[in-house]
Order: sequence, then C-alpha cells, then structure tokens
Amino acid sequence: MMRLAVLIWVMAATVLAGCFVTVVILVPSLERQAMLYIPIAAVIAAIVAAPIAWLVARQILRIVRT
Repeated sequence: MMRLAVLIWVMAATVLAGCFVTVVILVPSLERQAMLYIPIAAVIAAIVAAPIAWLVARQILRIVRT
C-alpha cells in the first residue's frame, strides 16, 4: 500500500502545489510577496497531499480486493 500511496502523493502534491501557487499569483495582496509565499504554498501542498494520498490508496486497494 505504501508504494501506491507514494505514487498518488506525487501526483496529488503536484496538482495541489500548482493550484496553491496559482492562487498566490492571482491574489494581488499575495502577489507582492510571491517569492516568499510560493515555497510556503508548495510545502503546504505536500503536507495536505499526504493524507489525501493515503485515503485514496486505501480506497483503491479496498476496491481491488473485493
């Protein structure tokens, strides 16, 4: 299960990081300090993607086993 969760995490973290960075660039108050907020957004995306990947991997394995 860990391998599947890691593969899903890589994809989910990439998608979330892209979404969060887009928000940083599009919000005028955040855009002024983008060099500070973009790495923060990427780290938050990586952290948020971990439980999502774990849940998705568990659901996939549950479906495959039945």
